[in-house]
Amino acid sequence: MIAYLRGAYTELTPTAVLVECAGVGYSVAISLTTYTALSGQKEGKILITEIIREDAHLLYGFATAAEQDLFRHLMTVSGVGPNTARIILSSYPPHELTSIITLGQIEPLKAIKGIGLKTAQRILVDLRGKLPALEEDASPATTIPTTTSRGKKVQPLDTTTPQEAVSALKMLGYPEASAQKVVRELIASDPTISVEELIKQSLKLL
Repeated sequence: MIAYLRGAYTELTPTAVLVECAGVGYSVAISLTTYTALSGQKEGKILITEIIREDAHLLYGFATAAEQDLFRHLMTVSGVGPNTARIILSSYPPHELTSIITLGQIEPLKAIKGIGLKTAQRILVDLRGKLPALEEDASPATTIPTTTSRGKKVQPLDTTTPQEAVSALKMLGYPEASAQKVVRELIASDPTISVEELIKQSLKLL
């Protein structure tokens, strides 16, 4: 079992990183949280969780042990697979998601695409009290993202941002036409939005 990979990040997108180790390239699926952490780095260490199926051998990567631990806990909840867990972790950073679960806040979970009332309830029931290492630093989720990024420090929009956001949303399973529509609307409301924030807000609206 692969515990981690250390090497050069030869390609990095909001949903995946290609890590070259000893001449071998490993395609690793990542969340938006890990993408943000790896941005600007040329090489490093990324923690790995393997998902082995009959038709696929998938690698999911994490910049921190806290995010990896949350991913593994989410996977124990009925109805939450690896892609859904990745979408959840792309919507909220580890400390904020931990606060949501610890405090039993169901609305932020329901706001995530693909998470209905029953799944949100199962996440809260199954995981509350099971995140001791993270709950120590948990605080009320008072900064839950809204539908815009006004007031936040973001990078200026460049010409690749819309395409990168749409591509990431497609990789997460959303129809291209719907992704393009939401991305256009968000950019129209905030032309300075960063690609990370653009994807986060799109996940709330799709």
